[in-house]
Amino acid sequence: MNKVLIIGYVWVAPNSSAAGSRMLQLITLFQKEGYEVTFASPAQRSERAMDLSLLHVKESPIELNDSSFDSFIQKMKPSIVLFDRFMMEEQFGWRVAEYSPNSLRILDTEDLHCLRKTRHEQLKKGESFSVEDLLSATIAKREIAAILRCDMSLIISSYEMELLQTVFKIDRNLLYYLPFLLPKVEKEKRISWKTFEERSHFVCIGNFLHAPNVDAVLQMKKRIWKNIRKQLPKVELHIYGAYMTQQIAQLHNEKEGFLVKGYAKEAKKVVENARVVIAPLRFGAGIKGKLTEGMSNGTPSITTSIGAEGMHANLPWNGFVEDDFEVFSEKAVTLYENENVWKKAQQKGIAIINQVYDKERLGTSFIMQVKKLQKGLELHRQQNFLGRVLQHQTLQATKYMSKWIEEKNK
Repeated sequence: MNKVLIIGYVWVAPNSSAAGSRMLQLITLFQKEGYEVTFASPAQRSERAMDLSLLHVKESPIELNDSSFDSFIQKMKPSIVLFDRFMMEEQFGWRVAEYSPNSLRILDTEDLHCLRKTRHEQLKKGESFSVEDLLSATIAKREIAAILRCDMSLIISSYEMELLQTVFKIDRNLLYYLPFLLPKVEKEKRISWKTFEERSHFVCIGNFLHAPNVDAVLQMKKRIWKNIRKQLPKVELHIYGAYMTQQIAQLHNEKEGFLVKGYAKEAKKVVENARVVIAPLRFGAGIKGKLTEGMSNGTPSITTSIGAEGMHANLPWNGFVEDDFEVFSEKAVTLYENENVWKKAQQKGIAIINQVYDKERLGTSFIMQVKKLQKGLELHRQQNFLGRVLQHQTLQATKYMSKWIEEKNK
């Protein structure tokens, strides 16, 4: 049986983050193709981590800077190794290359960390995003090196696909566009949705370990909610997210209708009962699970250009995209109050899910590409000379640093 080893940055928690949902989608896809999946991670398990054994996935804790991984992978002989984020490729990539050289090495970027971090740094300085700053960022050099060392990198957003090719000059053959893998919104599902009248309130959802989500809630409090509340005095904002911090919890204010609800066990239920998803994101990268969750459950959204970036393949947005927060507040009220505008937005969301995120179409194409790479892996690697150079250099540097740490820890 073909085996896939997934090396996770964290244990899978699909109810806590979009990254967890994404990983679950990939696991399901591999299993559907008959692969035996093992999920390994050096991270401590969180209380919200899913028990993957219920899905017939083997779970294995692994150690950083420890040769026990070498015998672990030699014994397993996986046909595919998937690194969950570039940090895992940095830690384990050289060991995979040395002890399981025939494994297809896939990097799931989740989102481009260098893009998100650079945008955050520039926002803190009061500067607008520049390609020059992105190119000079240390994290960009690390992340791009990891992409070059792998046989295939999964890119979640169309914007990031373009950025990698035009700004970083990455060969298209090393990249594969694979957004969220979602079921189509069929008529049977739409019939069960709550109507405009049956829904109420705004919802803002996202885990608070993720800096863009924290900033979005702070912007709601400082610059947006009071304007909305003036026009809609009985409407509430419900804020949900895992890993609640004191900074967010203390924003709760019943009188203002600014309600911090905490962790949502079922994001779907929260979103399908709301009338509008609101996401004033000022920085970030990748695609936003809160927004696809809205589309999949018939809930229109209002967000920023960063929020909608790379998500809708130039199809009309399922609500409004606005960066000026005064105008943002006005459009949020329009989307909430105007049933005709709301219903049209809902239809646009259905079109985006069905055309951009169709898991059957995307999954079939991805597996075909995996098989194609496996057949011609030697030639594929020969054509990626820069990747081989980096692999060689990394092997020399990281290998001996890791061995030194291992000896030191004995």
